[in-house]
Amino acid sequence: MVAPAAARRAPLPQDLMRKVRRIEISTKRLVDQGVAGEYHSVFKGRGLEFAEVRPYQPGDDVRTIDWNVTARMGSPFVKQFVEARDLTVFLVVDASGSLDYGSRAILKRELAAEVAALLAFAALRNQDRVGAALVSDRVERFLAPAHSRNQVLRLVREILAHRPAGVTDLDRAVPAVLRNLKQRSVLFLVSDFLETPFSRALKAATARHDTIVVEVHDPCEGNLPRVGPVPLIDAETGRIALAPGGRAASEFEARRRRERAHLEALSARLGIDRLELATDRPYLASLISFFERRRRRLTR
Repeated sequence: MVAPAAARRAPLPQDLMRKVRRIEISTKRLVDQGVAGEYHSVFKGRGLEFAEVRPYQPGDDVRTIDWNVTARMGSPFVKQFVEARDLTVFLVVDASGSLDYGSRAILKRELAAEVAALLAFAALRNQDRVGAALVSDRVERFLAPAHSRNQVLRLVREILAHRPAGVTDLDRAVPAVLRNLKQRSVLFLVSDFLETPFSRALKAATARHDTIVVEVHDPCEGNLPRVGPVPLIDAETGRIALAPGGRAASEFEARRRRERAHLEALSARLGIDRLELATDRPYLASLISFFERRRRRLTR
């Protein structure tokens, strides 16, 4: 359904505009400080394309000499090539209510928005296209790949402000995204992977796309109080339940550890790079470390 014109023109809340602007400024500064170069070194385009020929200079690789032009001109000429990027970066972002949790200065949703913006601006700096989808158990928003700053700002706004119609089910949502994503892409799947099936989603994504898992989590979300009962609110449904302490807390922590271990093991088996980010520490060091690990793996 198309929203009425008046609704489409409704101004954004001032606090949301400030958050979007802050994220744009901070992430573009990080791009300028070197993230764009790190990105370029690990996400290659489709190869090299011939650009031109020029006179040979001392130090040029003799393998690049264009012998036909050299014979015609009577002096050596070499071929020059440029990298053909033609790369699409696509971000699939979990829009579920569980991302509204944060025990530190930042919510998981805000962390997801910042990382998505940083990756998207780095892609734009390298002349790559950027697309995105917000998902729950369905595709909530789909932004077709484009080379546009406004596309990135819209993505940040959507991540921060969108309230999903469904509950989280990546195994249902991600295949629906892939049916609309025609070109092979570098696909980032951003989620907390909290109590959602994801095995089928990862297998489907990996079948065609260069897939990277970005797991955002909070250090306290796997730790329930050991005294009780403690009232808890389901962030996706709004239901309130009383959780006993002690044994229930231990069982919850064990289940959360199993979920994260399963994600790690499945990613390794499928050859998927995995980036883990937490709300209690700066993400830049983790991102640079991820780039370095990926570069080493690709150059073996």
